Amino acid sequence: MQRKENETPQGQAASVLVEFLEVAITAVVFLKGVYPSGAFERRRYMNVVVQRARHPQLRYYIHATVSGLLPFLQKGMVDRVAVVFFNTDNVPLEKFIFKLTVNQSYGSSVEGVDLQISLRSFLAKLSVSESLTKKLPPDCRWEITGNFQLLPETGTSKEANFWIPTDTKQWEQPLFITPIRSMSSDPLCLQFYIEHPSLSESSVLREGNSEL
Repeated sequence: MQRKENETPQGQAASVLVEFLEVAITAVVFLKGVYPSGAFERRRYMNVVVQRARHPQLRYYIHATVSGLLPFLQKGMVDRVAVVFFNTDNVPLEKFIFKLTVNQSYGSSVEGVDLQISLRSFLAKLSVSESLTKKLPPDCRWEITGNFQLLPETGTSKEANFWIPTDTKQWEQPLFITPIRSMSSDPLCLQFYIEHPSLSESSVLREGNSEL
């Protein structure tokens, strides 16, 4: 990725992060087996073998959604980006969370290559994390969500119009968190982890699915 002239450190970090999130989210969807393996093709990114969606609509959804975060990441407005898998009752079954902070007070230049090297370890770890995840039921669906410190006002920009409040149901019991990887390299701090419902709530969800 080429650095733009006069780009702020926050802009540099956000640009690298958006590129990384597009690849990482595609990897999550591939890992969960929501689509046949033939829906993806192998590519190299940061010298790591990754998956790229073949279907234009799937590829566009991931690309457009993550790219729409760029101006908000630059301003430090985004706290978390998640890939959420739901059952047929629209109840979350599993969440892959990217918790992030772009330091707004950082003033030094950012070496994109160094940042990419730090992020590469996330992709390597994700590729061998299937055993840490839950088996999904048939007919589940998924979406990308963003947690904003302040929701962008509709009409202020093209990107703001893309994001709308969500009515996603929340787990009632304490959840389980499985850490995958974390890094702290100014101006970017990133944690990647998986959220699951508690064992008791998982049992209720399975019973509900079996009745449908």
